[in-house]
Amino acid sequence: MELLHKDLVDLILKAFYDVYNELGYGFLEKVYQNAMYWELRSRGFSVEAQKQIKVFYKNVEVGEYYPDLIVDDLIILELKAQEILLNEHEIQLINYLRSTDKEVGLLLNFGKKPEFRRKVFSNQRKNLP
Repeated sequence: MELLHKDLVDLILKAFYDVYNELGYGFLEKVYQNAMYWELRSRGFSVEAQKQIKVFYKNVEVGEYYPDLIVDDLIILELKAQEILLNEHEIQLINYLRSTDKEVGLLLNFGKKPEFRRKVFSNQRKNLP
């Protein structure tokens, strides 16, 4: 079975490792976000930074959040600069996916070692307004 948006994910991960190899470890997340934004745009992708996403509960807006990056209106990128990724980071990304029509998210960590997690939340399982 083919992974959803596999080719796009592979290209994003190549950009992630290029940014990591250039900048290394130790910067704030915002530095990596800016670098990823620039790198993905230079590779021809449509990239939105900090786009407001509204969160609904029983069809009532109860808040909003701002994912780090959205690529080609398909994939949410959540960036971290932590020593290790925690379960809480993965849950945060899953909640972002639950609140949108995006089905694929990447958690990218610019830690001591570069690491990533790929999360999928099918639109069939969502109660979107």
